[in-house]
Amino acid sequence: MRSLLNLLLSALLALASALPALGQSSSALFVEAESFANKGGWGIDTQSVERVGSPYLIAHGWGTPVADAKTTVKFPSAGEYRVFARTRNWVATWTPEYAPGKFQLAVDGAKLPTEFGTNGVDWAWQDGGTISVAEDKLEVELALCDLTGFDGRVDALYFQGEGAPLPPNELPELNALHRAALQLPDEPPIAGNGKVYDLVVVGGGIAGNCAAVAAARLGASVALVNDRPVLGGNGSSEVRVHLNGGVNLPPYPNLGNLTYLMGPHGGGNAQGPELYKDARRLELVQAEKNIDLYLSTRVDQVEVVKSGDSIHIASARGTNIETGQELRFLGKTFADCTGDGALGFLAGADFHMGREAKSDYDEPSAPDQGDKMTMGSSVQWNTAVTDGPTTFPELPWAIQFNEETIKPSTHGDWDWEGGMNRDQVYDMERIRDVGLRAAYGHWSYMKNHTPKGWEEKVKNRKLNWTAFVAGKRESRRLLGDVVLREQDVVDRKEYDDACVTTTWSIDLHYPEPSNLKNFPLEQFRAICVQVQIKPYAIPYRCFYSRNVDNLFMAGRDISVTHIALGTVRVMRTGGMMGEVVGMAASVCKKNDCLPRDVYEKHLRELKALMEKGVAPKPNKEEVGW
Repeated sequence: MRSLLNLLLSALLALASALPALGQSSSALFVEAESFANKGGWGIDTQSVERVGSPYLIAHGWGTPVADAKTTVKFPSAGEYRVFARTRNWVATWTPEYAPGKFQLAVDGAKLPTEFGTNGVDWAWQDGGTISVAEDKLEVELALCDLTGFDGRVDALYFQGEGAPLPPNELPELNALHRAALQLPDEPPIAGNGKVYDLVVVGGGIAGNCAAVAAARLGASVALVNDRPVLGGNGSSEVRVHLNGGVNLPPYPNLGNLTYLMGPHGGGNAQGPELYKDARRLELVQAEKNIDLYLSTRVDQVEVVKSGDSIHIASARGTNIETGQELRFLGKTFADCTGDGALGFLAGADFHMGREAKSDYDEPSAPDQGDKMTMGSSVQWNTAVTDGPTTFPELPWAIQFNEETIKPSTHGDWDWEGGMNRDQVYDMERIRDVGLRAAYGHWSYMKNHTPKGWEEKVKNRKLNWTAFVAGKRESRRLLGDVVLREQDVVDRKEYDDACVTTTWSIDLHYPEPSNLKNFPLEQFRAICVQVQIKPYAIPYRCFYSRNVDNLFMAGRDISVTHIALGTVRVMRTGGMMGEVVGMAASVCKKNDCLPRDVYEKHLRELKALMEKGVAPKPNKEEVGW
């Protein structure tokens, strides 16, 4: 894996040298859409960087055009420029005759006639005609003008002057163009003014937050790196899932004191954004003087040192998703709290994705043959009461419902879940887009072909919110010294390093049978199959990699089988994993050791920390969740 990254980096650097200043040359201008100074109503999508090549802007207005995104750029010289936008028609996979995600580009207030977002299935450069730039007006304002509110998207703009090449679309060449335009150095600066952190936490969900805060309170220096502008992951206002799982249980009742503060607890899914209290979570992290917080920063490369079969992470490179600027994070230990096992994957950690065969771990409920099936990702949505009757358009490009297939509702919860037979990393844009087409098509049917008995329930309602950041349950699971199995949980196997207690059932999700029958190619509804368990303590050895010697993990990417993931994956359980990882990182700091050494040499010290906890037991009335 590392050799492939080196080859790719060498290719990028060679291309960057061949195009020393193409992005700001006398003949071309390259502008990343996500770098627009004023995003207006456009959001930044980071879920599909592996396939798209970079984050992109999305006009997610659930049917109402969003406010323009605006920025000012300076052209290198006067003259005629051909305009290109890297975009796609996001419904062309299913209905190429329609293009709901249309937008225009305005240059100093004058809109180009081209409607972008109509160019086909794949991300590619769409020609937008030409503009003239005057010598006395090299600085111009660009505006992305959404026309529909139905998820138009744009990755970058390219202005081709006389003699300049056409913009590249292959990712290595495109990345080289990006680097040349931003004049990025070959060696990014080191984060924290050259600091070597005791713990670098990648992923700012509940598990990552708890890992960072726990380690910081115990004296470790911490970098918390999150690729979204808010903290909380699935528990944030972007996805809107309330936290589940018991806390404060034996064998360490003080595990969970910190997790409880991360809330919310109850209140439901897909509710108003205020329920999920992003600001409170941010305050908890920012109150820790030992934490350097890096929001909107995506880790996309790691530097490793190999010794035999063992891998050691030396640094991780993070790219700001808005500015494109890079930082290197140096750390003694690292924690993968990304959910996707993204950091571990880049480092070459052993992992599994999909369902194991029965022969792999002797699990009673495992299939005879392993496969790539995972639990899916949810695109939740809600509606709101209005003062009077509302309308919503017929949408021939959305999923089409009829009397047989409609299941009337004014709210889309966790079970609006799809993509179980697709890759939850590389197919994420498609999985999310199916969820959007389902939500939009459902509400269109409810408004225009209202099922009997629902007339008064929907007449004075509007579609109020849909998620564009999907709530993911499962992808890569990084393998540790112990891989927790179904029978370990059910039979309550005792481990000497038992720590975090899981209370959730073995809760596995599958396509809802009638939905799968009616929509066999793109199911979007799920059922859960639950096996109740008695509270069970997960061993610490599930929280570090078996072949990357300084890598912890916490959250849904820990070392478990697909079946065991069903009970450990909920967020309050993940938060307690983060607490333990933060404690273990402090033990590593104190003893100058690695995660495996904590088990082999310093387990008693970790147990003492778990007994004490890193936060007082919360007064639940005062916390106010």
